[in-house]
Amino acid sequence: MTGTNMAYSLIKSILFSMDPERAHDLALKLSELAHKSHLSGFMFSDAELKTELFGLTFKNPVGLAAGLDKNGAYIDALAAMGFGFIEIGTVTPRPQPGNPKPRLFRLTESQAIINRFGFNNVGVEAMIANIKRAKYSGILGVNIGKNAVTPVEKAAQDYLYCLERVYEHASYITVNISSPNTKNLRDLQEGDQLARLLDQLKNRQQNLASKHQHTVPLVLKVAPDLDETQIEHISKAVLDNGIDGLIATNTTLDRDQVAGMAHCDEQGGLSGAPVRLKSDEVLKRFSEHLGSQVPLIGVGGITEGAHAANKIQNGASLVQLYSGLIYEGADLIYDSVRAIDRLTR
Repeated sequence: MTGTNMAYSLIKSILFSMDPERAHDLALKLSELAHKSHLSGFMFSDAELKTELFGLTFKNPVGLAAGLDKNGAYIDALAAMGFGFIEIGTVTPRPQPGNPKPRLFRLTESQAIINRFGFNNVGVEAMIANIKRAKYSGILGVNIGKNAVTPVEKAAQDYLYCLERVYEHASYITVNISSPNTKNLRDLQEGDQLARLLDQLKNRQQNLASKHQHTVPLVLKVAPDLDETQIEHISKAVLDNGIDGLIATNTTLDRDQVAGMAHCDEQGGLSGAPVRLKSDEVLKRFSEHLGSQVPLIGVGGITEGAHAANKIQNGASLVQLYSGLIYEGADLIYDSVRAIDRLTR
């Protein structure tokens, strides 16, 4: 066990004795304290494996998935852990409290988490203020969504508003239409709704690129709960509308892998180890449909370096971590970089 893992094992035992959402907030505050006290070396992973994608240079191909830092309040502290890129959000036009508590549950025996946060965030204006305060100069993704009170048929207005506001501050922008915790949001993955939304977003992206004299890539994040017909439809919409990348996948509603476990029947999205095989299969199917035309980012169920390398084998150019960090600590970042490095040599 490394010094980093020994330290995290101690911290983890304390955090896991607490309510999960309180522990989540405390962990972020502790990472900020360590960073400001110049103690973040205990978790720093000096991993280098430069990757070129979207016209951007990533220090390494292992990033932080959206959801951990919804408001962009801990960018510098999280960057000090050694990520090749950071994605913050999901952010909505207006602040919202999200769903009632409790809304976060650990399934420790399967290294899983169920959440039904519901896009709780401080709103796009406050997030931008946080981004401006950060000193981080690396790749920053911003994940955008719609407010819960916005009808799904008017969702495009919220996405367009967020796109315009964050454009100057993001390295890339992720369109989140796949969270299971906002009513009817996943309907946007279906039928003509997706094509219309992507068409509007692409047109606005092009207008903003002309205005600001540079293009910020637009990435779509999809669910793992897709059948072959849906994957084909989404792939066509992505290609037809010139979307720059795709993230596979978000959390799942499937409970087959955790049946009978404590909290397995809680509503919300399941993440962590049980989603890995489903996520990998969806990633692979999108890779087969999109080929080299649309870069893929693989996320879901990475709890060891080999899992990250497997996502690269299944067609991803980058990977993201979230739930695995909760169970394995910051060493998972370096282990994932190292595994990808061995694979690509």
